[in-house]
Amino acid sequence: MHLLTTISGTIPDGSAAVDLAQTTGDILLLSSADTELALLAAAQARLRTQDPAVPRLRLASILQLSHNFSVDLYMETVAGARLVIVRLLGGSAYWSYGVERLVETCRTHGIPLALLPGDDKPAAELSDVSTLPSRALHRLWRYLVEGGPANAENLLRYAASLIGHEAAWAEPAVLLRAGYYWPDKALPSLDEIAAEWSGDGGIVPIVFYRALVQSGNTAPVDALVRALSARRLRPLPIFVHSLKDGEAAALLGTSFAAAPPAVILNATGFSVRTGDGSDPLAAADCPILQVVFAGDHEEGWRIGTRGLGPRDLAMNVALPEIDGRVLSRAVSFKEPLGRDLETEVDLVGYRPVADRIAFVAELARNWARLRGKPAGERRIALILANYPNRDGRIGNGVGLDTPSSAIAVFQALRGAGYRIDDAPEDGEALVRRLLAGPTNANPRSAGEESLPFPEYSAFFATLPRAVQQAVEERWGPAERDPFFRPGRLDCGRFAIPGFCVGNVAVLIQPARGYNIDPKSTYHDPALVPPHAYFAAYAWLAEDFRADAIIHLGKHGTLEWLPGKSLALSAECFPEAVLAPLPHFYPFIVNDPGEGTQAKRRSQAVIVDHLTPPLTRAGSYGHLAELERLIDEYYEAAQGDARRVGVLAAAILDQARAGGLDGDCGITDEDDPGSALRKLDGFLCELKELQIRDGLHVFGGSPKGEQLDALLLAFARAGRGAAPVDASLLRALAADLGLGRDPLALDLAEPWNGPRPRVMTGAGPWRSAGDTVERLEGLALRLVAGEDRPEEGWVQTRTVLEWVNRQMRPAVAGCGEAELAGLLAGLDGRFVSPGPSGAPSRGRPEVLPTGRNFFSVDTRAVPTQAAWQLGWKSAALLLERHAQEYGNYPARVALSAWGTANMRTGGDDVAQALALMGARPVWEPSSGRVTGFEILPAAVLDRPRVDVTLRVSGFFRDAFPGLINLVDAAARAVAALDEPPEINPLAARVAADRRALENQGVASEEAERRAGYRVFGSKPGAYGAGLHTLIDERIWQDEADLADAYLGWSRYAYGAGAEGRAERAMLEARLAAADAVLHNQDNREHDLLDSDDYYQFEGGLALVVRQLSGRKPPVWHNDHSRPEMPRIRSLREELGHVVRGRAANPRWIAGVMRHGYKGAAEIAATVDYLFAFAATSRAVDDAHFDALYDAYLADEAVRGFMAEHNPAALAETRRRFSEAIDRGLWRPRSNSAREALARWSAS
Repeated sequence: MHLLTTISGTIPDGSAAVDLAQTTGDILLLSSADTELALLAAAQARLRTQDPAVPRLRLASILQLSHNFSVDLYMETVAGARLVIVRLLGGSAYWSYGVERLVETCRTHGIPLALLPGDDKPAAELSDVSTLPSRALHRLWRYLVEGGPANAENLLRYAASLIGHEAAWAEPAVLLRAGYYWPDKALPSLDEIAAEWSGDGGIVPIVFYRALVQSGNTAPVDALVRALSARRLRPLPIFVHSLKDGEAAALLGTSFAAAPPAVILNATGFSVRTGDGSDPLAAADCPILQVVFAGDHEEGWRIGTRGLGPRDLAMNVALPEIDGRVLSRAVSFKEPLGRDLETEVDLVGYRPVADRIAFVAELARNWARLRGKPAGERRIALILANYPNRDGRIGNGVGLDTPSSAIAVFQALRGAGYRIDDAPEDGEALVRRLLAGPTNANPRSAGEESLPFPEYSAFFATLPRAVQQAVEERWGPAERDPFFRPGRLDCGRFAIPGFCVGNVAVLIQPARGYNIDPKSTYHDPALVPPHAYFAAYAWLAEDFRADAIIHLGKHGTLEWLPGKSLALSAECFPEAVLAPLPHFYPFIVNDPGEGTQAKRRSQAVIVDHLTPPLTRAGSYGHLAELERLIDEYYEAAQGDARRVGVLAAAILDQARAGGLDGDCGITDEDDPGSALRKLDGFLCELKELQIRDGLHVFGGSPKGEQLDALLLAFARAGRGAAPVDASLLRALAADLGLGRDPLALDLAEPWNGPRPRVMTGAGPWRSAGDTVERLEGLALRLVAGEDRPEEGWVQTRTVLEWVNRQMRPAVAGCGEAELAGLLAGLDGRFVSPGPSGAPSRGRPEVLPTGRNFFSVDTRAVPTQAAWQLGWKSAALLLERHAQEYGNYPARVALSAWGTANMRTGGDDVAQALALMGARPVWEPSSGRVTGFEILPAAVLDRPRVDVTLRVSGFFRDAFPGLINLVDAAARAVAALDEPPEINPLAARVAADRRALENQGVASEEAERRAGYRVFGSKPGAYGAGLHTLIDERIWQDEADLADAYLGWSRYAYGAGAEGRAERAMLEARLAAADAVLHNQDNREHDLLDSDDYYQFEGGLALVVRQLSGRKPPVWHNDHSRPEMPRIRSLREELGHVVRGRAANPRWIAGVMRHGYKGAAEIAATVDYLFAFAATSRAVDDAHFDALYDAYLADEAVRGFMAEHNPAALAETRRRFSEAIDRGLWRPRSNSAREALARWSAS
């Protein structure tokens, strides 16, 4: 028997190895907390003056020992110690190599070892590998938990006694765990602090850790106190050991009752919410701004683009978001205080950054002002996105009828006492009024509002010089801007694209600038916004004097402007544009990634909204006719042989005439029976496809049939193993004794199972698809209350009870909750946090909406559930590829989005690791990912796959640890000694390394560059570079598109690279790719809903084709049902979407209920199909034919667009014409070509 062993690895953080260069000491104490090290260094100094013979103490920061080689070097110091004490935050998993080496070294040299938890929770895993008695471990731990100078001294005395030194020590003293603070006052009372207040503004508690007081490291707190006081606010500093501590909660409750806060500044980390959801800060019902005392150095923050390191990102950003904190800025950084010669440690302390302190103080003042103003005096700005920058697309918001939502907001504001005069009566009137003024497409139109040029010049002069220079270098003087109006008697003014209705302003968000000079800007991923962009926001802040800003709907461009990922500086463009104002962002609940981008880069409070209504696609038109003919064929097959052949030929001829043969994968090798089976399965899948039935209106909830259909969509997916969490369809199938899983059936296979009476009805019942259709119909009747479950249907009753008790009121309450959440925020009150995700993918907990959604603990990604799906999907993908092409792919390119991986817990990364033959390693108690294992080839039983990731900009920002995980795993696989046919990754890295060395590159550098497998956009930039070329129609051929994609995607990440330009290495990766992969995790949207799919998936396919000279397989994998991933080609998926949704009269009728925005949805669908045709070559003539027939050839639809959004109709005609002109579409009929030619000429 042979034992198969795995190779393990940790996740590097990109830091370089360092040698702490310490001499040997008697006692060695390591900690992650710099404040603790400073406290102990001071205690040792005091002890040294009292007793010159005190044992030698060496202190070290674990953060400086993150590199494995650093740990190895440090073991020389450890080996000479007589006692080693280590305080580990997060347990051994977060310093696994260090713990392993410490245990080994201490055992080898007989050194007592104490591994202690870094918090106030016991950790058996640490005590189990410690060698001191449990009583001694507990005492050492309590000294550190309680903290303070006296306990620090007694810890050192007690440690000295453990190694034989005579020292008098006292037991740990329990210290004050929470209290008030004021600069230069010792433990002041609330009354004493109140006596220090000089202003009459709002009370602003500053909540921070007790350790800062104990170590005297309060400079950032002192700076905040001064800045708030200077703005006549009343600061109330309160220190706590932990917000989860009972004493802290009691003190905060007492304080807030005596001195009600207007806004809270919170400088503590992690999440405080417990099982009962309690949060002592949220109880104050006011905004809570998260301020970050960063663990990095200021210089690195200033010159870098990341903003914060992974540790701060998790502790001080992602986890506090779970509590509903509003991220403000990093206001201080750790800076060297000098080396302590006694303990040989480099001490660091917090140093505040003046302009960051000022920004946060100003933001706090504006929140307090908003809270203090009566509603009738508040001035609110409502901004509508406009992307693409056309008049037919004003009010872009994914899944949202944005104009109608704006009207709903107006009505809610008026009802709450806000002054709103002469508001448009409906969404159509709102758009007409906006179109009457200047727009991004027609900036020269006259407008209702303007900003005098002197005011703009004064505002522009306040911006950092670097911002001014960047704008002027790119765009020239402000007078050249299309929105600038020269004056006859004055200096001129900027036209503002919007209007006012009383105290509410409505604006079109100005264009980012790609439309102004597209040919010279499309290549620039970090394009700075033009003057008009600044002018509009300056008008809001300075002229209109907005108290709060609302960006309505996913998503605008502000949060995607150049700058740091988070913890912005004054030179980051989102901050340069947006004043430190309260900012609200109604956002679709299923998009945590892009919403999180707004939270982190524009201090936004998300108010999430429901997804659009969902329904089954059903059948229609020629598809329904084909379905009828197929039923007739199978009926004839029972005995009428002569009709069978005739019917088969007629059906297949009709399918080929409509291009359906390509959609369902019929090939010339298929006999009629096989071809009909494929067609039958495709039609069954189309009927069961989940599509949207219209759009959501913010503040509205679905009713009647829409509510019932949506509830069924949410109940269709299972949520867990408990009976109440079962899929409704599975529960119903089980109660009916069908004996099959309805969610895993091959819909084309004959149905030979039971046919319960309750499922009988009109139409034939021959296939599994017919069974599922009947089951769906029964389920919908049960949800709607039209039928009642029979007594014996125990599983069905359980799920239905959950639907009616929990889901129905949650969905029905979304509209009211959305408006309540927005109004609460505008009142300066706390907007409750809530989870995010796709409710149709088994996430009902995201409802009701109206909350400030949060995402995931990035340290726990990929989750174990995501790994299971990733592993299964990888296996199915390889199987499908091998079936089609005769072998496994050796190299693939996979696009990975931050939003999707937040929703799923890391499906894409899990799939990439599985393809490579690696798996994550999780810390058992927390579920956090601590490293990886490389699986032996014998376990895989197939070759490894060389995976190249093209990550989105948000993925780069949100998941730096995942980039390091994938990079480290890929390099570990590349280092294996395996034959090329088993390990193509190792073979490719070796070949590339040799090629680089032959070019004169040093061996180590060649190794690093050859191993790059993660690429993305430039640091601080976002996107894939194709949208401007396609939107503005400025590309000549595919080479232009490929060049843009490569130019935007050429930045390598991992192995210490933070966006190193490596176009040649990316080209080498993609030229060798055997397939392109993209995963879709839910059916609440599809690949013709946004430009992201064609840019990333289509762009990858295009570049591989351009570089390799061959058309690669493009696999679009459906992960919407995690238990049953489906592998489809992009061609097949496009066919599903075109036939099932885009050309479906049911979907068209749904969007037609929404007037202007509905027509915009139609135009957008055509745009994205065109873009896929331009990039992927996966669009068939029949797909264009289907949309042309459904939109322009249909008189009712064409008339609807002409009436409600003529600009969208014109855009749609132009796009179809362009498809013909570029050879992307050969219309089936001459009438289409002729009609388009007439429209173009008119």
